[in-house]
Formats: sequence, structure tokens, C-alpha cells
Amino acid sequence: MTAPGLAIRDATPADLPAVRSLLVETWHATYDGLYGWRRVAELTNAWHSPEALAAQLGRDGGAFLVALLGEEIVATASARREPDGTAFLTRLYVLPVRQGQGIGRTLLQVALACFPEAPVVRLEVESRNEAAIAFYERMGFFLQRQARLGGRDDQPDTLVMAKRLVIA
Repeated sequence: MTAPGLAIRDATPADLPAVRSLLVETWHATYDGLYGWRRVAELTNAWHSPEALAAQLGRDGGAFLVALLGEEIVATASARREPDGTAFLTRLYVLPVRQGQGIGRTLLQVALACFPEAPVVRLEVESRNEAAIAFYERMGFFLQRQARLGGRDDQPDTLVMAKRLVIA
């Protein structure tokens, strides 16, 4: 069941402060117990800075979406088309108080619909984020392999998950 009154649209520059706030809150709720508050703050400041978020707006071959209940941004997702034609889900976060209401499922469906020609969608999820792994498995994703985020040794252990979108 999806939260009544949910609206999903492309993110705009005016949305970026609320998106950043959502990401900081969600990251701290999700990862403080794994990495500690300081490391999470460092990661969110680097990955979710206003400049980093602004660079993602209007990117060719990409989608940057927000989900709203009324005027409140309650979730965000972004994805991009890879050179091989697959889609790569780079972000899907729902405010902790709004999780479990179908918002993430609906936002994921809308994000994937932005890539109608993609045969597969992939994502990376922190290997100890059990709630996210369970969510993606419920959404039809399967484990492909274990890796380091972005392939870098200084990044967290991740699981690469995939879902077939187009059956050839």
C-alpha cells in the first residue's frame, strides 16, 4: 500500500536543501551504528554536498526524483544509464519515519520506468544494511557479487544486486 497523496517528480534546484537534509537524516539513522557518527558525517558531507547534488540535476541519461507528501520531500531516488545500456540505481532513500508505507517501492518503480530500454538494473548496497538488502530482495533483486563501493579499497563493503527489467 502506498501512502495516500504521494507525488513523485523530477528534483529541482529548490529541492536540494530538503534532499540534502533527508539524506543526512537517513544516513545517520542507517549507518551511525556501522561507521560511527563522525564517518557518516564525512561521507554525507562529501557525497551529499549541495554542489554534488546540483551536479546530478538534469544529467543526460539519468533520473533524479523526489517523492512528496503534501509539500514535504519524504524520499529521493536517482539512477543513470550505463554505457552498456543497463540502468544503475545510485540512490533510494526514504525518511526513517516514512519507511514501511510503500513509498520506497513506488519510487523505485517510477525510477526504473525512466529506463524502458534497460535490460537490467544494478545497484550497490552496504553489505551490513540488512533492511535495505531485504527490501531489494522483496523488489526482485538478486545478489550478483560482493565488491567495494565504486571499486575503491577505502570505501565500504557492498553487495552488487541486479534485477532483470526486459526479457529478450
